[in-house]
Amino acid sequence: MLGGLPAEEEEEAPAPEDKDVPRIAVIGRPNVGKSTLINSLLGESRLIAFDQPGTTRDSIRVPFERRGKRYILIDTAGVRRKGRVFEAIEKFSVVKTLQAIEQSNVVVLVLDARLEISDQDAHLAGYIVEQGRALVIAVNKWDGLDEYQRELIRGQMERKLSFLSFARTHFISALEGKGLGAVLASVDEAYKSAMAKLPTPKLTRVMMDAVAKQPPPRGGQSRPKLRYAHQGGSNPPIIVIHGTALEHVPGSYRRYLEGTFSQHFGLKGTPLRVEFRTARNPYVETKGKRK
Repeated sequence: MLGGLPAEEEEEAPAPEDKDVPRIAVIGRPNVGKSTLINSLLGESRLIAFDQPGTTRDSIRVPFERRGKRYILIDTAGVRRKGRVFEAIEKFSVVKTLQAIEQSNVVVLVLDARLEISDQDAHLAGYIVEQGRALVIAVNKWDGLDEYQRELIRGQMERKLSFLSFARTHFISALEGKGLGAVLASVDEAYKSAMAKLPTPKLTRVMMDAVAKQPPPRGGQSRPKLRYAHQGGSNPPIIVIHGTALEHVPGSYRRYLEGTFSQHFGLKGTPLRVEFRTARNPYVETKGKRK
């Protein structure tokens, strides 16, 4: 159940031949140009794109090929502000949008350059990060804006979407087809990073170098000891670090390690997560039994 709504039926699992095809969810508020963006990529009007907000009610999957590369584009209904989600059909649209994010490899977050960055944009972006999805930001309707308006929207993004610094941002015109090649190039880059295979010896070496440069702070009477690292998953990349007293590692040090791994392996457009697993200390257990 999500937000008090009954659970919807699960989406169909990808066909075996589509297993390695990037699934790209196109997400954003109503009327920001999501369907227009997809139509421009396809080179044809395969999705209805009207000026009326909320034209697309359900998620629509569209197979797509460009320069020999295959994709599945997912167009979704726009997510409205909570105060305007009254009808069941609107709630259904929100559920489908969140499901599309969860089931995608890369999300293209479409913003309208002629509208203020809203709390709803930030909440939606936060959900994308929470799900660990690779991300590309497309600021649409950029054409026709003067420099003052462009600086205004850049400033709003820096203030309200600063937590998306890992994502590439492109200023585009979906209607004119401008900037879409760069968007797709960033999608390819983000997908490659999200699905990257990171070898254990290199991960451990990078971790050790990071610890040598900046050791973790002492927690209580002991200092956390990081022993080795390996990859625990992808989409997003998950790095599992084993050691002792790792429960004392603060969030700031976790973020330091995440940034170090991302930078070393050149991961662009995807968040990376570090998980800690603490080994039991046999000496502590032995002392406890003697008592």
